[in-house]
Amino acid sequence: MIVVGKVSGLFGVKGWHKIFSETAPRDNILSYSPWYLKTRDGWQEYKVAEGKAHGKGIIVRLESCTDRDIAALLLGYQVAIRHDQLAETEEGEYYWSDLIGLRVETTQGIALGKVKNLMETGANDVLLVKADTKGADGNVQERLIPFIPGQYVVTVDLEAGLMVVDWDPEF
Repeated sequence: MIVVGKVSGLFGVKGWHKIFSETAPRDNILSYSPWYLKTRDGWQEYKVAEGKAHGKGIIVRLESCTDRDIAALLLGYQVAIRHDQLAETEEGEYYWSDLIGLRVETTQGIALGKVKNLMETGANDVLLVKADTKGADGNVQERLIPFIPGQYVVTVDLEAGLMVVDWDPEF
């Protein structure tokens, strides 16, 4: 499952929800259905009956939500989709969810850790790479590496689960 948002509030009395979307652009979340909500019983499938951008947010009505009381039961739940619901990427393009968890090594074969997250900075995306072990100071080392293919990112091999970077391991 790929988390794409969260049920963040209620809207009106007819079972609508406010959704915090983690997709870009924000209303892209509406192009996916069904959604899967992480409930106390695990991932549950919900079909989107209708939805739209509303101000700076997104509002939706799920098929099973017919009033505010039923909708309130889903507040705070994560919204996810299956990986196979994503569009195919072009050569050299990646979904963040595909990069998270990759092992990261330098061009000299020095292990730096795993991709834990990515951040959007405006100029370029940045990888948060967290070492697998603690350093001499007892802390787990984290590195921020610009995700710039051809400059810092040499190769990305999703099948092998490996990203090779041109990066000084001391930095």
